[in-house]
Amino acid sequence: MTLTQTLASSITQLNLQAIAFYSADDFAAALSTVMPVIERDESALDDATIQAMADALNIAGASSCRLGKPDDAERYWRRCLRMMPGCAEVYESFGALLKAQGRLSAAKAIYRQLIALRPEHADAHNQLGAVLYAQGYHEDAEASYRRALTLRPEHAEVHYNHGVVLHALRRLHDAEAAYRQTLVRLPAHAQAHNNLGNVLMDLGRIEQADAAYREALTIRPQYPEALNNLAGALRAARRLTEAELACRLALAMRPDYAEAHVNLGATLADLERLAEAEAAYRKAIAVRADYAEAYYNLGIALFKLERLDEAVAAYREAVRLSPAIAPAHNNLGCALRLLDRLPEAVEAFEQALGVCPDLAEAHYNLGAALAQLKRLPEAESAYRRALALRADYGDARFGLAVLLLGMGRFEEGWRLYECRYRQTGFVHRQTAQRLSCSQWQGDALSGRSLLVWQEDGLGDMLQFSRYFALLKAQGAALIAFACAPALHRLMAGVDGIDAVLDHDTAAAGSSNYDCWTSLLSAPLHLRTTVDTIPRPVRLTANPSPAERWRPLLDALPPGRKIGLVWKGNAKHHNDANRSIPSLATLAPLWRVAGVSFVSLQKGQGEDEAHNPPAAQPLLHVGSMVSDLADSAAIIGQLDLVICVDTSTAHLAASLGKPCWVMLPEKDVDWRWMHERSDSPWYPHTLRLFRRERGEDWAVAVERVTQACVARFGARD
Repeated sequence: MTLTQTLASSITQLNLQAIAFYSADDFAAALSTVMPVIERDESALDDATIQAMADALNIAGASSCRLGKPDDAERYWRRCLRMMPGCAEVYESFGALLKAQGRLSAAKAIYRQLIALRPEHADAHNQLGAVLYAQGYHEDAEASYRRALTLRPEHAEVHYNHGVVLHALRRLHDAEAAYRQTLVRLPAHAQAHNNLGNVLMDLGRIEQADAAYREALTIRPQYPEALNNLAGALRAARRLTEAELACRLALAMRPDYAEAHVNLGATLADLERLAEAEAAYRKAIAVRADYAEAYYNLGIALFKLERLDEAVAAYREAVRLSPAIAPAHNNLGCALRLLDRLPEAVEAFEQALGVCPDLAEAHYNLGAALAQLKRLPEAESAYRRALALRADYGDARFGLAVLLLGMGRFEEGWRLYECRYRQTGFVHRQTAQRLSCSQWQGDALSGRSLLVWQEDGLGDMLQFSRYFALLKAQGAALIAFACAPALHRLMAGVDGIDAVLDHDTAAAGSSNYDCWTSLLSAPLHLRTTVDTIPRPVRLTANPSPAERWRPLLDALPPGRKIGLVWKGNAKHHNDANRSIPSLATLAPLWRVAGVSFVSLQKGQGEDEAHNPPAAQPLLHVGSMVSDLADSAAIIGQLDLVICVDTSTAHLAASLGKPCWVMLPEKDVDWRWMHERSDSPWYPHTLRLFRRERGEDWAVAVERVTQACVARFGARD
């Protein structure tokens, strides 16, 4: 026996002793056993001794790794591989160490070397796939897993990992199949059940997802992720009380579970418990200060709570942390728009579209903001882009309709305006469900009976009542008008109306009519353009009601009599802009000489009218009128009506009385069009006073006052 053979045998014996220590989890003893060997210089050794020393270095690396000394382990394994480059076992162990340390590029290189050495090593392909997935190379990872499964079709872990990457690639059906293959081999794999549930949720199969999450929890009851995911399925199924309970159970297991706090907040928001939702989101942020989704959801809650400045701050933080959240940019724009910070809103919507050019909501919201800024061609383009992306986008269609009508482009505007019958939140949608006859689509009316149904405001009915005579001229045998009681006496004498009914009576007998329509659909079917707007209906005040009001009006001092309305319907969506905040704002008018003022105010504002400023005795009759016939009888005895955008403007103009309308700074109704001081709907009676951007009501009132002075005389 030679000396080198004796040394190789000796090292082998020491290695066997070290392996025994290692197997008994005595890693320190294993390491100390091989230390005398690995400290030798291997340069003059034969192949057998080098092989034995390489084995000792492998043992030293594995022992150091288990002893928590990764740098030593790396040093031993690298030396081992220099001595024995074909040692596959070392590549596996070393790759696992590098992967655990997060040194993914180095781990990838090691696994590629292992695969080059052993192409049929299925687990090497699996581990390479895991590293590639962690680096974000999902397509390459999927190919590695697929190769591993070709080599070992029964490898459950690879099926599971394959499912993970397929889900990330949004190949949902393939991901489902991969997880199901995992569960065929490992039925008790709780995480596979949970992940399968996530895929099923993305596929919209909520009940199956619910079952998958419950199976995961049966296997592992203390599984907060599965509980949180179950809460998501329950919330999607609108089982909100159960969803809340699932979130709270997940948080009982893990109080610092930020995702569960957000999920709880979303559930509480669905339950309209917004203050609690806000608290849940803030807890998520306390746990994870950089949680963009929590800030985004917090913004939604604050928006609903009408705390708009705080909502803006939350959305801004969300987009700072994660600029790629397009809905956060969009929602930020919505909050800024309501705060009347329109240039900032436009910027936010444009940023949303920079992230997601096909976000239809952002195009629509951009259109609305641009319309408010009077950048009308740009607004039109934005609305049309929203509709190109989503043809059934009702809000965008209605927004475009209103924009075109305001621009005088009636032909397309009227056609688009019919979309109100498909809008879920509009009262118009309910009309067709309530009436038994068919809706008139512009076909011949000769010899037919027509039910005209009021579903819009009193002002709309007065403005469009000009169409009754035209409908009658189409040959309708009978026209009945179903409207609010306030209109009954006034409308009874309108040319073209054969009967005036209340809504309930008309609905009950609707099957007796051939068809029904809204007055606001008449311009479409009769092809009205700006140049062919019919003359206003000429209403006349009934002499009998007029005599009732004459003594009150005659008791006023000699001079001109001006009717006033400074507030509209409090329920109108734009009332905050259309109504003047206080009667005191009209104070400059009190100084116009030779004029008495008559309050026609109904509803909000009546309390002020009962207690007018001492400087201006005000005759308040609004509280005494019972309907629009009474109002017509009073207006018929006045010289001028000054009002905000309410039905009074249409009533006065239709009575042939001069009427001055003060329009709000923003969201001016389409019927008043743009930039005009007159109206083609009332060409000889109505004058418009528009607030410019940045003006307050006082400026508009001063212009009206100057016009009064010019018309009636000097100020006092």
